[in-house]
Amino acid sequence: MRGKDLLTLADLEPEEVALLVESADELKSGKTSRPLEGKTIALIFEKPSLRTRVSFEIGIRQMGGECIYLSQSDIGLGVREPVSDVARVLERLVDGIVARVFSHRSLEILGERASIPIVNALSDLGHPCQAVGDLLTVYEHRGSLQGLNVSFVGDGNNIAGSLALGCASVGANFTVASPADYRIPSMVWEEAERRAALSESRLDWTPEPSEGVREADVVYTDVWVSMGQEDESAARLEAFSGYRVDEALMDKAKSGALFMHDMPAHRGEEISEDMLDHPGSVVFDQAENRLHAQKAILARLFS
Repeated sequence: MRGKDLLTLADLEPEEVALLVESADELKSGKTSRPLEGKTIALIFEKPSLRTRVSFEIGIRQMGGECIYLSQSDIGLGVREPVSDVARVLERLVDGIVARVFSHRSLEILGERASIPIVNALSDLGHPCQAVGDLLTVYEHRGSLQGLNVSFVGDGNNIAGSLALGCASVGANFTVASPADYRIPSMVWEEAERRAALSESRLDWTPEPSEGVREADVVYTDVWVSMGQEDESAARLEAFSGYRVDEALMDKAKSGALFMHDMPAHRGEEISEDMLDHPGSVVFDQAENRLHAQKAILARLFS
């Protein structure tokens, strides 16, 4: 791991991503690890969350630690006082920071100014914890990641970018189907391409959902309008109107393909009403696996 923090999967060497998935699988199988004994972790959440908050709080306590939850109203990150000041105060009081923020730059400042580990629990650039949990979910259901075809349909957002990095790191092929104006940011895509070349996997983009899911072992989607993008709702709903994942689109993927969504899901928008209950749906396995993935990440940072 490059440095003390996990701000993006690019902070990990490709082989480290695979090792995190293996570690998460072992922890889920009952392996005990308490590297947080006697430590306190601050959870800074500018954005509300169900899965992220609950899985981190439970995971920290299962690993012997304590945590303190700090919402935006509690500390006013970058509003009531500069992010750098928050970092310098917290490094004297806690042993690590898990931060869920609007701007990735806030994470970078925390990492620059605090000597304690910083974990990205979601930013506008990436969601590495989600990606590790997703790879664990695919590994559980398919027994391997090498050579699998993972297709993402919709916005080339933080989830799509992290999944591209993750798949490229472990040798899975990754295709994203999105409008041209909503592609994965070039800096993320270029790093994913570098990793794909090393693992001999494939990265592709297409504007056509039906083409994107052809031969897919996994079909993944996410919301079209994320928190903080509400003023773009009308434009986004129009741009993504042809990108809904439904049973008809799943039929164009491989027989028995998995369906994934990081949730919360907006039925009638990016998915049809019944997709979470589709025979191939593993969305609730994904939600559970956030716990095990994050425990693996914390164990690596604090061991």
